[in-house]
Amino acid sequence: MATFATAPVQAQMVPGTVNGERYVPTIWIDPDGCEHWVMDDGVEGYMDLKVDRQGKPTCHPVESCAVMNSDQLFATDKYAISAAGRKRLTDFFAQANATAYIIIGHTDSRASDEYNMRLSYNRANAVAKIAQGTGARIADVRGYGERMPKASNATAAGMQQNRRVEIICIK
Repeated sequence: MATFATAPVQAQMVPGTVNGERYVPTIWIDPDGCEHWVMDDGVEGYMDLKVDRQGKPTCHPVESCAVMNSDQLFATDKYAISAAGRKRLTDFFAQANATAYIIIGHTDSRASDEYNMRLSYNRANAVAKIAQGTGARIADVRGYGERMPKASNATAAGMQQNRRVEIICIK
């Protein structure tokens, strides 16, 4: 549903329940760079009133600005960031100069789906915490576990490529 905000969304910030689902009014930026909102009655829309010729909202430019091998940041089966990883991330966020960031964690397929989802989300949150410590704005944190492989999990080299944290910059 593509509706557009005509009044300040902040005035509508009261949690509500619609058809048994609880909605918390909020604004967020998707990986496509579009700002979205949801009101307490569950109505959702785009924040940007400008549209292109096809009627789609224009959005913030986004790009994958970093892909870091998680083996360089974390010990096996851990989500605490090493000292070298903290420095590397701090330096990155100090220089990246984006409006906001989306942090996405991934794993290889060696453990269960449930375990990998939790591990990838925890690792993405650990990176987001470092980013926030530098003053960076985090638009979203996601963990995809093994569900979005970059390479085949049939080889050690492929599994290593899949163990990664992606940082998407919203300009």
